[in-house]
Amino acid sequence: MKLHKLILTSSVALLMLTGCYNQPGLVEDGSYNRTKTGAGTGALAGAMIGYNTGSHDAKSAIIGGLLGAAIGGAVGYSMDEQANAMARALGTGVNNDPLAALDPNNTIIVSKHATYVKIMFRDRMMFASDSARLQSSAKYKVKKVGQLLANYPQTVVGIAGFTDNTGGYDHNQRLSQRRADTVATLLSMNGRPYTKGCAYDKAIVPNNSARNRALNRRVEVYLYADRGNLADPCR
Repeated sequence: MKLHKLILTSSVALLMLTGCYNQPGLVEDGSYNRTKTGAGTGALAGAMIGYNTGSHDAKSAIIGGLLGAAIGGAVGYSMDEQANAMARALGTGVNNDPLAALDPNNTIIVSKHATYVKIMFRDRMMFASDSARLQSSAKYKVKKVGQLLANYPQTVVGIAGFTDNTGGYDHNQRLSQRRADTVATLLSMNGRPYTKGCAYDKAIVPNNSARNRALNRRVEVYLYADRGNLADPCR
C-alpha cells in the first residue's frame, strides 16, 4: 500500500510540473522525450527520498517528487535544447529515423536518444582516404559544434571513429582512433572528450560493396548529460 502511494505521489509531482517543461519545439524537434523521461525518473526518485528522509508521509513524498522532477526535467530539457541547437548550427534537422544512416546523401545526422544526443559525420566529408587530417569544410562544422558546447559545460562528450574493412584490422583501428582524436582536439574546450577507434566494428551495413563501405566510414559525437551514461560506442 505504501509503495502504491509513493508511486501515486511521484506521478502527481510529475503532472504538476508537466506544464513547465512541455514547451513547443525550438526549431527542428519538439517532442522533448528526454525532458519527459528525466522528469518522470526524477519525480519517482525524489518522492522516494522525500518519503524516506521526511516523516514517511505523502506530503514529504510530494515535495521530494517535485524537486526530483524539476531537476530531472531540467537535465532532459538541456539535452533536447542541445540537439536542436546542434542541428541548427550544422544546417540540418533532428532526424530520429533509424534508416537515415542508410542514405548516403545524409552527410550529417543529428539524432536524439534516451540518454544522449548523437551527431554522425559521414567520412567522405571529413577526411581524405587513409588520412586523419580534417578537410577544411569539415573543420568548420566541427568547430561549430565546439563553439556550442562551450554553452553547455556540464555535457560529457564521447567521440568514436569508424572505418570500412579495407585493409587490416589493426591499421583501421589506429586510423579510426586518430580520426576520433582529431575531432576531439577541436572539441576540447569542455575538457578532453572520451575517444575510441572502432575500426570496422559496429558496421551500419555489411562491408560487401563500395556503397556500403562508404556508409560505414564515419565519425560519431555523443553528448551525455552525465558520465554515468557513457557506453562503449564500438558495441
